[in-house]
Amino acid sequence: MKEKLVDLFEYTYHFNKEMIRYISEHISKVDEKTISLINHTLNAQQIWNSRILGEKAFEVWQINPFESLNEINHQNFLKSIDIIQEQDLDSRVEYQNSKGTKFENSIFDMLFHAVNHSTYHRGQINSLLKQNGMDPILTDYIFYKR
Repeated sequence: MKEKLVDLFEYTYHFNKEMIRYISEHISKVDEKTISLINHTLNAQQIWNSRILGEKAFEVWQINPFESLNEINHQNFLKSIDIIQEQDLDSRVEYQNSKGTKFENSIFDMLFHAVNHSTYHRGQINSLLKQNGMDPILTDYIFYKR
């Protein structure tokens, strides 16, 4: 199970990096919503890692300096992998969402959500890229595995 979760975070890291690169190369055509979504995608993974580790979290919709996005993506990846390797994935963690509501989930469920959430928002970003006259990036998992 841990190996597959590592694989999913490698996939997430790879296509987040590709999305950042593509946005950077076409920055003059990219709208604010695209910038907001790529930031939100990275912020969310940082937030889930922080909830698991009990660390300070980003704001959900904070806009980071564009030049820091690759480093945020890289740090998110390293922390997620460390959590997978060092934590009991069946352990449950109590946390608060951005509205202050308390929840409790397994570490596995929290990490899987982070992967799924990233995939969802990369799809939204691709729709925005296409609307702005750019070719979307093929980010499906199967393309990563080919």
